[in-house]
Amino acid sequence: MTDQATDQALSEIADRLAIEAVLSRYAWALDAKEFDELDEVFTPDAELDYTTAGGIKGSYPEVKAWLTKVLTFFAAYQHLVTNKEITIDGDTATSRAGFYNPMGHDRADGTRAYFHCGGEYHDQLVRTPDGWRITNRFEQTIWMDGEMPATLPG
Repeated sequence: MTDQATDQALSEIADRLAIEAVLSRYAWALDAKEFDELDEVFTPDAELDYTTAGGIKGSYPEVKAWLTKVLTFFAAYQHLVTNKEITIDGDTATSRAGFYNPMGHDRADGTRAYFHCGGEYHDQLVRTPDGWRITNRFEQTIWMDGEMPATLPG
């Protein structure tokens, strides 16, 4: 392998690791309820679509506010991002990653109910001066199981 080919391979490995870190940072930010950390995941003008899960579609600031409101309703939850497939093309990339998301909510009688969902995140990313960021996300919820809450905050 030539020095140039080695440099190119190492650069691609570094980009893949950085993109995987962005995908994981999303899950950690949500689970820690550190919603401002999402600013290190998405570009300010990102467009996000969570409609297949019963959520909203909109600009990053709108969706960040919605996530903050909806997720604080749940007593317990965890976001797991898996099976990452990443394609890099210069300063842009696409990613498809699986997700598994158990959610717990308290019933009126004080007991806790759980539901689980899974699917795929379809992301478009761009390299910024601050690192890789998601510019577009489509969450494709494929399945849900368990007891969903009767209502969620707007």
